[in-house]
Amino acid sequence: MSPPPALPDPDSGPPARPVTGGRRPAVPTLSVGGIEDVRPGALLVAMPSLTDPTFAGAVVYVLDHSATGTLGVVLGKPSQVEIRDVLPGWCDLAVAPAVFHVGGPCETDTALCLARCASPVPGLRPVVGDVHLVDLDADPELLTGQVEGLRVFAGYAGWSPGQLAEEIAEGAWACVPGHPDDVLLGESGPQLWRRVMARQAGRLAVLRTAPDDPTQN
Repeated sequence: MSPPPALPDPDSGPPARPVTGGRRPAVPTLSVGGIEDVRPGALLVAMPSLTDPTFAGAVVYVLDHSATGTLGVVLGKPSQVEIRDVLPGWCDLAVAPAVFHVGGPCETDTALCLARCASPVPGLRPVVGDVHLVDLDADPELLTGQVEGLRVFAGYAGWSPGQLAEEIAEGAWACVPGHPDDVLLGESGPQLWRRVMARQAGRLAVLRTAPDDPTQN
């Protein structure tokens, strides 16, 4: 017969805390979305690791995504070219600053225009919700009082089939939901990038504290 276990010595102090061998909770992974989240109205937000000067710190509003590729415009990148100097009929409908914004490196001599409008109007093509593409060959007077504002872009950003999926997988972009007012926001550059990041959840929101120059991180 085995002897009974010895009772603890009352003078030896409290028993030591048992070692459980438990692990610390895992840190949540950085969720940046995937190619399945890319759709009209979504935002492609450049991650700090993307140092290509064309897209570093960029926020891209997606206009179209299909098997033939992806097209969007860079937000918050105003140029020095006044709309009134090129398209004088449209300057009064544009939100400040009433200049061309650099939409991307593709076909920079092509003008694209986005507007917010709550109801269908001739000369507008829906993108998603109340965001529309504007036919700049139409009569701007037809839109007076019909749109909340518009913004004109020179050029656009484009990806061939499979290219954007590869860049997202490499961690160059996060794909996040867009808001209808994103196309008309007054912020530009790092201010716009941080505004978009600040409304995200988890570790993605923390990135808004990253320095403007990723090499200083």
